[in-house]
Amino acid sequence: MIPLQNIKQRFEIIGNDPRLIVALETAYRIAESDISALVIGESGVGKESIPKVIHQYSHRKHARFIAVNCGAIPEGTIDSELFGHEKGAFTGATQTRQGYFEVADKGTLFLDEVGELPSSTQVRLLRVLESGEFIKVGSSKVQKTDVRIIAATNVDIQRAIESGKFREDLYYRLCIAQIYLPPLRERREDILLLFRKFSSDFGIKYKRPSLKLEENAKTLLVNHRWPGNIRQIRNLVEQLSVLEINPIISEQTLRKYFNSTGTRLPAIVPSKQSKNQFETDREILYKLLFEMKSELNDLRELFLEVIDKKKSPMELTKKRALVERIYGREEDDQVIDSQVEEEFNAIPFSSNEINVAEENEFNYAETIEEIPKSLQEKEVEMIKSALERSNGRRKVAAKELGISERTLYRKIKNYKL
Repeated sequence: MIPLQNIKQRFEIIGNDPRLIVALETAYRIAESDISALVIGESGVGKESIPKVIHQYSHRKHARFIAVNCGAIPEGTIDSELFGHEKGAFTGATQTRQGYFEVADKGTLFLDEVGELPSSTQVRLLRVLESGEFIKVGSSKVQKTDVRIIAATNVDIQRAIESGKFREDLYYRLCIAQIYLPPLRERREDILLLFRKFSSDFGIKYKRPSLKLEENAKTLLVNHRWPGNIRQIRNLVEQLSVLEINPIISEQTLRKYFNSTGTRLPAIVPSKQSKNQFETDREILYKLLFEMKSELNDLRELFLEVIDKKKSPMELTKKRALVERIYGREEDDQVIDSQVEEEFNAIPFSSNEINVAEENEFNYAETIEEIPKSLQEKEVEMIKSALERSNGRRKVAAKELGISERTLYRKIKNYKL
């Protein structure tokens, strides 16, 4: 008789889903043997619990249990971490170091995210599985180890094998017993059980009353997709326990937390529609790029027009050369080089470069009644004043007006300043 209830209580496993029960039964049955096992499932489903069950119900339970996250160890040091190294084997190897296979001798080694192992390490691991032998980095001495290996991964191993990222012979050697843990969206009857368990745990931890769900909130909770699985619902309950004053959780409160994490219920979109949407987005992007190119050409013409009004031939030649450096080729979208722009702005503008209206057209002394000005007139006046104060330096004028240089260039052209 398999002590399922004892296993659940001892390892704090919550759920009554049939596939979860099958996974626990499989783990219990293979515990007494020394066969390798591969635990598969999405990230956050609780794969780390299965190796603990296997180890605690095996004859190795009094030896060491070591869990290694293969995805968190850099590729250059993974061999040293697993198999150890000799002194002087590489830069920084100041002393001999034991690897996990040597430390976990007679015990159990859990290799989490085994699908992330580099190819060279996969070859070494295959040799350990087949013969129980390994060689430290920088050594020629073969060492023996008696370690039970349990691996876990959240990647599609079959696809990794087809793409050449994972060795097929290593897969068959690891997968003598395969244990599958279903995602939380396929265990909807367990979602409320998990919520109550975490609510009770965090209520005790933070000395707060346990959370209670309204009926609409329960429905929303059960129908949510849960891409982060058990880890996600645990984090949600902890947030609610700490941040919410009212322990009665409504649907609106729950949606607020779902929206804040950017998670949504799944939406089924036909592939044809997705393709059309992609093409539409691409057309919009092309249109924006063409508009930007057109605006850059307009800016180039504007700069040349302003420069043509210069009196000094030397200044004219220098400015035209700088403009060509900024907007030299029409087919390329170039960014204005800051150094070139500083050189350009450093050249003083002539007094007649800013095209302002002739003051003789207005007789301010004879004005009897002030005529209200339109917004456009005021804007033109502000731009002129800013340009005069900055001696024609557009960058300084744009900063004073609180607008971008691009906007200022466009307004100069529109108002024919």
